[in-house]
Amino acid sequence: MADDYTLRVKPGKTIRLKDYDPRHDFGWKKDDAAAELATIQSELSDLQARLYAEGKQALLVVLQGMDASGKDGTTKNVFRGVNPQGMHIV
Repeated sequence: MADDYTLRVKPGKTIRLKDYDPRHDFGWKKDDAAAELATIQSELSDLQARLYAEGKQALLVVLQGMDASGKDGTTKNVFRGVNPQGMHIV
C-alpha cells in the first residue's frame, strides 16, 4: 500500500490492518501533534456529547502496535478531555 492512508472506513467496507504500516506518522511531528491535540480537546468533548445524545452511532478507534508501543499512553492523552463513562476500552 502506498501513501494512500485513510482514517475513515466507510460502512460495509472491510480493511486489513496488516496492509497499514504502524510506523506511518501521517506527516506529523510529535511536538506539532501535541500542540494540535491541546487545541482540539474541547472539540472532542463536544463531539462525544453529540454522539451520545444522538444514540444511534458509535466511534471505533483502532490502535495497532506491539506490546509497549504506547497504545495506552496514546489513549490516555487523546481522550483526556472526554467523559470516561462514554467510553469502552478493550
